[in-house]
Amino acid sequence: MKLIKLDAIDSTNDFLKALSSKDELDNFTVVTAENQTKGKGQMGAKWQTEAGKNLIMSALVKDFIISNEQVFNLSLIVSLSVIEVLKTLNIPDLSIKWPNDIMSYNKKIGGILIENTLKSDGRIVSVVGIGLNVNQTNFTELPNASSLAVIAGKTFDKEAIVVLIVKKIKEKIEFWENSKTNFWNDYFNSLFRKGVPMPFKNPEDKKFMGIIQGVSSVGKLQVLLEDDSVAEFDIKEIQMLY
Repeated sequence: MKLIKLDAIDSTNDFLKALSSKDELDNFTVVTAENQTKGKGQMGAKWQTEAGKNLIMSALVKDFIISNEQVFNLSLIVSLSVIEVLKTLNIPDLSIKWPNDIMSYNKKIGGILIENTLKSDGRIVSVVGIGLNVNQTNFTELPNASSLAVIAGKTFDKEAIVVLIVKKIKEKIEFWENSKTNFWNDYFNSLFRKGVPMPFKNPEDKKFMGIIQGVSSVGKLQVLLEDDSVAEFDIKEIQMLY
């Protein structure tokens, strides 16, 4: 694993994307930063983090996704990899808030942003961005957030967690062809608030009740509505109110 450590950068994802466009980087090249000034989440949402306290990383993944229909497969693998690593660190009550927020109890402790680039030869190259609240303890302005340190009552070695996560992602990618059914089951079973009646709202702020049933093969959230129909929602078409 090639590791590039930065002190501060606007976005590790943007840095790695730019680097990969110029050089033939090794698969699973990783960029980390102590501070990120323009971190981002899904659909352009901002990701805020306290300098030096948290894990900010991006990893290059090549030769896994071969079509747009398979894009969510990598999201599934990365989410499960982070969850499994955190379990080894004794972080309790872990779940994945669709599509790929990492939760402990009902608090967000991490997020994943995967950006895919189509190369001129038809290959799809992915940059996997992971933000994980590790040693930050002040979340006054982020009431729905927490960290490993707050939950476990101790500090953690960020670099060791990076190595564990990348190792787990590589392992799962290698196993994918033989075990994808199990991976999907693991993802479904890890979904935050799956099978529980809960309120949602749409982009027009209309609220409605529903029950999460699962996720489609292309990553859409499947929700059982009050009229007993099951609707599928894309990112930003629905928001959980919890």
